[in-house]
Amino acid sequence: MTIKTTTHLNFRGQARAALEFYQSVFGGFPVIVTYKDANAVQNPAEADQIMWGQVVSEAGFAVMAYDVPSSLSYAPGEIPVFVSVRGDSNEELTGYWDKLKDGATVIQDLAPAGWSPLYGMLKDKFGVTWVLDIAVAYQAS
Repeated sequence: MTIKTTTHLNFRGQARAALEFYQSVFGGFPVIVTYKDANAVQNPAEADQIMWGQVVSEAGFAVMAYDVPSSLSYAPGEIPVFVSVRGDSNEELTGYWDKLKDGATVIQDLAPAGWSPLYGMLKDKFGVTWVLDIAVAYQAS
């Protein structure tokens, strides 16, 4: 049996913009279902917001998102989740970093770290914290 985890991000009216942005960074294609598409409109002003959406790239990147309707409580928290992108190519990782940092707050510059040849952390323009690093095999001491 194989399982796969996918980060699911919650927004209030920004899910479409976030998914389009992540697609511009990682490639792939979006799948978007609005509340109107699903016949699940509770508030007419939210009919075109995302009830379920995702971006999946050919390289294996996947993220899901939806707009929390106004009828539900929404408090995203200070840092509710880290999205971790691990790779084995400095060039590819740097390309993702350069695109993600558009409008972002850099927490830790992308640079060598004690545990990885390349590591960085930023909070993107949607408030999502991203950690990018080169995966290395763990060496027990």
